Amino acid sequence: MFSANDTNQITRRGNRMEDVLEQIEHFKKGFPFLVLVEAASVGRGILRLSEQDLQKYIQLFEEKAASGLRITKFVPASGAASRMFKALFSALEGLAAGKSEASILRDNFEVREFYGNRSSFAFDHDLKQLLEKEGQSESLQNVLEYLLTEKGLNYGNLPKGLLKFHRYPDGERTPFEEHLTEGVHYSRDAEKVVRLHFTVSPEHETGFTSLLERIRPSWEKQFGVRFDVTFSQQKPSTDTIAVDLNNEPFRNEDGTLLFRPGGHGALLENLNELDADLIFIKNIDNVVPDQLREPTYTYKKALAGLLLYYQERIFRYQKELNEKHYSALDSAFLAEAANFLENTLNTRPAVNHYYTEKEELYHYLLDKFNRPIRVCGMVKNEGEPGGGPFWAKNPDGTVSLQIAESSQINYASFAQADLVRHATHFNPVDLACGVKNYRGEKFNLMLFRDPQTGFISLKSKDGKELKAQELPGLWNGAMSDWNTLFVEVPIETFSPVKTVNDLLRPQHQ
Repeated sequence: MFSANDTNQITRRGNRMEDVLEQIEHFKKGFPFLVLVEAASVGRGILRLSEQDLQKYIQLFEEKAASGLRITKFVPASGAASRMFKALFSALEGLAAGKSEASILRDNFEVREFYGNRSSFAFDHDLKQLLEKEGQSESLQNVLEYLLTEKGLNYGNLPKGLLKFHRYPDGERTPFEEHLTEGVHYSRDAEKVVRLHFTVSPEHETGFTSLLERIRPSWEKQFGVRFDVTFSQQKPSTDTIAVDLNNEPFRNEDGTLLFRPGGHGALLENLNELDADLIFIKNIDNVVPDQLREPTYTYKKALAGLLLYYQERIFRYQKELNEKHYSALDSAFLAEAANFLENTLNTRPAVNHYYTEKEELYHYLLDKFNRPIRVCGMVKNEGEPGGGPFWAKNPDGTVSLQIAESSQINYASFAQADLVRHATHFNPVDLACGVKNYRGEKFNLMLFRDPQTGFISLKSKDGKELKAQELPGLWNGAMSDWNTLFVEVPIETFSPVKTVNDLLRPQHQ
């Protein structure tokens, strides 16, 4: 299948031949659907915190943060904003093809809404200044060209993190800046250091670093903190090979193999390289202005406090199971640990381990407790796009809480589709993660993903159709084998910006 030149190309870019061959097998066989058992709901896999719970967990988090806990906030920020402006790009193409502005505004509600409310966007001041400087009118064509292309602000080619989202009396802020100000409130350690890590595209890292250096001195003085901000890129070695419709390697016009980015699951390697006791994960576009952020601060701290609370107990079980021979453990301890695993950590055994041999139960518990832990916020389903929380069957026969994306669900099965229809919550990507064991040693996160949870899609290049493959998603398949808790969080903590007109929603104004 591969020539010597192919092998050299694979090696040079850092890919492993065994991974490439495994990806081709996935193309041939496909990925199995996740077997859903039931939708997680409040009282059935999703915790709802009382006011007393909130205060207890917030206090625990703040005490731990003040006593040396190393905290980092991880923000995937490499995505280009082009999809935000899909309707506007389409309108620009229509104008270039000779359509009139009047017909485009009449026929396209999204473009009409954008154009009619352009003064409400935080970037409008920059756009107006630019048009005035160039002596241009605010025609639809000029507004779109100077907003989207290199002729002006070039927003269509920048990452979301560097676009101006919100207005303040002292200026505008990008999502990157909003994440910094958020981090001051829950990613600050005992030494007043605020640690954040952003995954960015190589071509945009300079934009992020120059913005950081421009605001850092005044913001550190204003907030009384020091920002420790690091960046990384999605590694070329995580790109996946593309194939043609016959599952043969797809080749570029020069004969080389085509590799494509492996999706956000590729960022598991970036996450795996962070050294922190507690890691928050949140998407770059899920930010609101300062005045609406109190629920976010409250629940971020509560999620972290709940994680730390249960992690202490997990550490106790880890210590006993790792440091004692199974013959030295009494049956009461094993029963207690098994009960905690099933009824608190929501992992139901494949068979009834309470009645198996003591040694078998010991090895089962040893395996299940020696895993990273995540606490995931879940919001009530109000029609927003996103994966959902479910009880699902795992490859080893156990049943546990999983975040399922639509690509993992067999909608051809009435029973599986019906579970989705009756789901009450969805995943806003709001996680607190514990990635170390009781000795303070980091888990190798690559060992806890399910390689059978990738995704195949149809794409094209140079006019030819191809099949592309994404790795197990960062918060679903890549974390499939983590101990998992779901917590209901208010909808106010979730305000994503998927299209430019989402910025017209009240929570972004």
